[in-house]
Amino acid sequence: MKPRLTLEYCPKCGWLLRSAWLAQELLTTFTNELAEVALRPATVPGTFKIYLNEEVIFDRKPAGVSGSFPELKALKQQVRDLIAPEKSLGHSDRA
Repeated sequence: MKPRLTLEYCPKCGWLLRSAWLAQELLTTFTNELAEVALRPATVPGTFKIYLNEEVIFDRKPAGVSGSFPELKALKQQVRDLIAPEKSLGHSDRA
């Protein structure tokens, strides 16, 4: 079964558009490798997490410290390494 990616975002922070954009980019890149990409509104303010099959692969607030959002290139590489290590990301693989 193909993996499921979930982006959990804070709706009060206005992060729906950022989440939708990331979802679109990941679906475009991993069309054949992902079963779906879901958007899930968070109940805890300030939350921005990305799950792969319910395992957190990115958390904006590790240990209660506000962080930044993932860079698209790094996120694509991380997802690729987890679900399709042989896949080329083209320009996203270049240094």
